[in-house]
Amino acid sequence: MEIKNEMIVTRFPPSPTGYLHVGNARTAIFNWLYARHMKGKFVLRIEDTDAKRSTQEAIDAIFEALEWLGIDWDEGPYYQTQRLEIYNSYIERLIETGEAYYCTCSPEEIETMRQKAMTSGGKPKYDGTCRNKELSNIEGAVVRLKAPLSGTTIIEDVIKGNIVFQNEELDDFILCRSDGIPTYNYAVVIDDMTMLVNTVIRGDDHVMNTPKQILIYKALDCPLPVFGHVPMVLGTDKSRFSKRHGAVSVSAYKDMGYLPDAMLNYLVRLGWSHGDQEFFTRQELIDVFDLEHIGRSAGVFDPEKLLSLNADHIRATLPDELVAPLKPFLKSHGIEVKDSDLIKKVIETLHARSKTLEEMAENALFYFVDDIGYEEKAAKKFLKPAVLEALRLLIDQFEILDNFSEENLESAFKAVMDQTGLKLGKIAQPVRVALTGKTASPGIFEVSALLGQDKVISRLKKATRYIEDKG
Repeated sequence: MEIKNEMIVTRFPPSPTGYLHVGNARTAIFNWLYARHMKGKFVLRIEDTDAKRSTQEAIDAIFEALEWLGIDWDEGPYYQTQRLEIYNSYIERLIETGEAYYCTCSPEEIETMRQKAMTSGGKPKYDGTCRNKELSNIEGAVVRLKAPLSGTTIIEDVIKGNIVFQNEELDDFILCRSDGIPTYNYAVVIDDMTMLVNTVIRGDDHVMNTPKQILIYKALDCPLPVFGHVPMVLGTDKSRFSKRHGAVSVSAYKDMGYLPDAMLNYLVRLGWSHGDQEFFTRQELIDVFDLEHIGRSAGVFDPEKLLSLNADHIRATLPDELVAPLKPFLKSHGIEVKDSDLIKKVIETLHARSKTLEEMAENALFYFVDDIGYEEKAAKKFLKPAVLEALRLLIDQFEILDNFSEENLESAFKAVMDQTGLKLGKIAQPVRVALTGKTASPGIFEVSALLGQDKVISRLKKATRYIEDKG
């Protein structure tokens, strides 16, 4: 179902009480993609009326995570705490039209009502004591919606299908507290209505809130938005995704070296499909995303699948475009390189084998440090007296090269192979350990050419001394 003949307006309204959870990020992405696909608007709203838990630090973290993901907004950010006059004006309207009323029942009286209802087998709800008293706004009064006492409220959910609620099970719920702060369900409706939001895609933990919100829309004689409730993100044990399953904040994946496009791709596929396609570019997602193919079953967050998809995105990204994202990871290892062209060349040797930017940075360190250490097992297996002659001959070959190109390096290796009778692997693997400290690296010729003549010769000489000292 799509709204016809009007611009689609979606929104993302996080509460700034902590980091941006991957489940909430997926909701933001769905709304953003749908707005972009439909050439509509995406609104960012900060629901900060919980003064005790809302923090500026959390707001900044949310902005940072959204910006990293590439989620931009057309309107906002709006802040609920700056909109109290708007909420109050609609409260007055609801009072004037008889759709809401002031209630002065104390918390103790309401608890007694609920206990009495439960004792008689009913729902623990407000009994409507003040419903027809036409009370004025006195200190300590709350505002309640005059909800229908019979009939049904139906959520026409584009994802789950119709969901029916019996109105007799809903009570005259509070719209505005005694301190003048609006309740969640009321503020959400006024915000969406005044911001012209007509498509609400959110987690299915909000399903129980929706009938109350529908009643508020109807009391204001306002058209309903399209509702779509997305199943939760689960961990591999099928419980709600939490810290015991892995990192739950978007920022953690940024810090681990994941690409934003890979994270976007993975979270979209966690509950939405387009045939059997798994890998999507950002533009492809914008081109094909729809509400019809959001699934009804929960998505299971699999860190290994995300890691594999991230590796695919790294391989699909031009080395030029990885230079800037990689620099902070190199810097965290104490490596600051101003020569972007050098970093690009390093990336060209590593991006086919790197799963994250952090892994790429770790594997790139041998290019930049002045002194490398050897992995113990690697040195024990390959830096042995039997390879001393080959290493010395290779040093002699390298020292006379005018052009330290991959082609000339290969010729030098062949010359040493002819002189020693050794196969390439028997020479290349000790050289790899000498140059990188490890047994795995990009091709030995491209590594040598990029390290440069002086550094290669210096490291080979160090390896020969190491073997001699070990005896």
